[in-house]
Amino acid sequence: MEFLTSLDELHTAYGTPGRASTVKVSPVLNRSYRTWIERSRFCVLTTVGPEGTDGSPRGDDGPVVRILDHRTLAMPDWRGNERIDSLRNILRDGRVSLLFLIPGSNTAMRVNGTARVTLDPGLCDSFRRGDAVPRSVIVIAIAEVYSQCARALLRSALWTSGDQSEGLPTVGDMLREITEGDLDGAAYDRDWPARAAKTMW
Repeated sequence: MEFLTSLDELHTAYGTPGRASTVKVSPVLNRSYRTWIERSRFCVLTTVGPEGTDGSPRGDDGPVVRILDHRTLAMPDWRGNERIDSLRNILRDGRVSLLFLIPGSNTAMRVNGTARVTLDPGLCDSFRRGDAVPRSVIVIAIAEVYSQCARALLRSALWTSGDQSEGLPTVGDMLREITEGDLDGAAYDRDWPARAAKTMW
């Protein structure tokens, strides 16, 4: 198998992007992009660090990010698995990308930019949910924002192919396999719903 080794080879293999593919890129949130991102409750946050890249799913029961202004987004870091891969990467290399999805829409919205992590009490508290407050907030400076071609979502029939989860290994199955039975996967799966309910925020 041969691999490409130059940009010239790559450009020769592909065509020229159409006008719509290039004019859609904006350094700021216009009205349409703002409306779209405000409706999104899920995105994938991609970061890069010395150990490599990381893609982290982020979700909320309302907008997954808050728009601070036409160039800035804020994302609360709600409770997770304590790995903090994304946060560690951001502190060492601020480059980030976000891919926003909305169920039923075949459009995806992309944001590329730089991020910083803050423990600012006022900003953290502004995301308060009852007694729960995020320990930090990721503040993203937008470099570019644009809509993504719908073909990937159309090809995958992501929103129209129904539930395809039957027969998939559970997280407990995966943990049992990777620990060669040392971790009780059945107990993990059994206890997970109650544990998640107590630590959602």
